[in-house]
Amino acid sequence: MEEPDPPLSFDYLGSDLTELILTHLPLPSIVRATSVCKLWRPIVTTPSFSARVCAKPWFFLFGQNNIVLKNNQAFAFDPESDSWIRLPVHLFPPLDSSSSSFIGSNGFFFTTSANFTFTPILKPRAWRDTSPLRFPRCNPLVGVYTDASSRSPRFIVVGGVKFIGGLVDIEDTLAVEIYNPSFNAWEICPPLPADFRSGNSSQWLSSALFKGKFYVFGIYSCFVSAFDLNKRFWSSVQTLRPPGVLFSYLLSCQDRLILAGLCNAPPRGPSFELWKVDEETMEFSEVAIMPQELLHCLFDSDEDDKFASLKCVGLGDLIYVFNEAHYRKYPACVCEIGSESGKCSWRRVPSLPEPVNRFHKVISFCSTVSLENVVCPAVVEELRPEQALY
Repeated sequence: MEEPDPPLSFDYLGSDLTELILTHLPLPSIVRATSVCKLWRPIVTTPSFSARVCAKPWFFLFGQNNIVLKNNQAFAFDPESDSWIRLPVHLFPPLDSSSSSFIGSNGFFFTTSANFTFTPILKPRAWRDTSPLRFPRCNPLVGVYTDASSRSPRFIVVGGVKFIGGLVDIEDTLAVEIYNPSFNAWEICPPLPADFRSGNSSQWLSSALFKGKFYVFGIYSCFVSAFDLNKRFWSSVQTLRPPGVLFSYLLSCQDRLILAGLCNAPPRGPSFELWKVDEETMEFSEVAIMPQELLHCLFDSDEDDKFASLKCVGLGDLIYVFNEAHYRKYPACVCEIGSESGKCSWRRVPSLPEPVNRFHKVISFCSTVSLENVVCPAVVEELRPEQALY
């Protein structure tokens, strides 16, 4: 009887086919692949391989403890591997909570205070100071877009709170400034409409970059206005308030402008809903409702004051909803919007990896992440497999 042939190894596939297979792995698995064998490492670390990897946006949570800085923690959720990654805190800057803030937006980290700084995401050694803002502030809205003429990134900073002598400046001008990294220069733009004066920081506002416009939306007021990034003017302020909504967030998801909010109206009771918004008319139509069992995972009662800790962020085809109350350990769920069908699929996000400290402030955002971002020593060490190279 003939003996069966030995099983084929990856060596028989060739480098091209091996590369194609590895590009379909989630980013954490690709990082681990660099330590699995000597054949895979040179494949994964080539620039051509990085260019072929297309990952879904990650969900970031940065927990800030105002008293004990060593209790700060940071986490990133990769939707493709359905797993959290604990990020070393040194990837993030130490913050003076009274006068500065940390923000993440589409591939960059920012700090805002007397100095405005930025770095590509997960690149702690690349922090760069900008020239001074004309109107320094904390907790502004920050957006990243690509200039149509130069194809280079621009940063838009909208609103925020200005301090004078440690006190909030009640005469704030609702400033808007755009930064050009190529020239290290800020451009002063028309201010945010006065309708937003009562709540002009990121605690009261959400934003969305959509089709060349930067939308600003009042989480509780439901006021909305759009800044044209090419023509540099604000649209007239409108109200975007579905029936029964308590608060809501405006998000840009794929080719859609999405309103996501919590409603509490009879006879349905508490529900978290998504609406598609027509950017021309500001009319809205219901897209999806979060399953009740998922909503119950986020709250332990139906009291309105419990809902105040609900937050929502989104990018690409993903919308994350989470509870920032520390005693609940920050539970979250995610909705994925089908690229072709538009069908919404909900699921619960796994719990954060223990231990989870108590935070006074939680900063959350979604961002695109490339393999180049993830392959930094601190993240690689977190993801490294136990086996050595063979």
